[in-house]
Amino acid sequence: MNPDITDKIHQHFSQFPKRTYPKGQIIIFADESPEHVYYITKGKVRKYDVSYRGDEVIVNIFKPPAFFPMSGAIDRTPNKYFYKTEEATELHIVPTDDALLFVQGNPDVMFDLLRRIYKGMDGLLGRLVHLMSGTAKSRLIYELIMECRRFGKQRSNGGYVIDTSEVDIAARSGLSRETVSREMRKLKDQGLLTLERGSIVIRDLGELESAHGAEI
Repeated sequence: MNPDITDKIHQHFSQFPKRTYPKGQIIIFADESPEHVYYITKGKVRKYDVSYRGDEVIVNIFKPPAFFPMSGAIDRTPNKYFYKTEEATELHIVPTDDALLFVQGNPDVMFDLLRRIYKGMDGLLGRLVHLMSGTAKSRLIYELIMECRRFGKQRSNGGYVIDTSEVDIAARSGLSRETVSREMRKLKDQGLLTLERGSIVIRDLGELESAHGAEI
């Protein structure tokens, strides 16, 4: 995001009350229509649904400086999803009308919001393609690549660390935890990743992307 736009968003939204939430706190429930927009300055918030089996299916992850949920704010679309913190999180709570006036009055902010929406849609469409036609391995690799690009911490040797678990990867990919664990072991045996406590280490993102291309 453009630093000037980031500063503009922060200056406006940080005027509103701030709340701190612990990890695992549900902020918005499904079928609840919030009267506020939440601006995140620290932490992560997951947007998810619950399958008929009771499993969480992750739709999106918000990180600073995102603000959500905008679909309900813009056209009053009924909310069908849960929003829950993935770690200790700080949010500013902004009345919906104030958030809308700010976005409408700042075309650069609106354009950036649209850019991020389209980028997110590309990710969702890619996931849909793999759900419909991909192998378990290709679906797993796709999620790992997306995690690296969005949240990965690059090390000095060029590798990436992803602070996530097999449970969360399963929720993102639509695979069972057992399948994720099995396919993860295969990738480990190929030398594409290693597992550390609470983290996945991608040795070389380029090699992982090549492996994904070979699976399509």
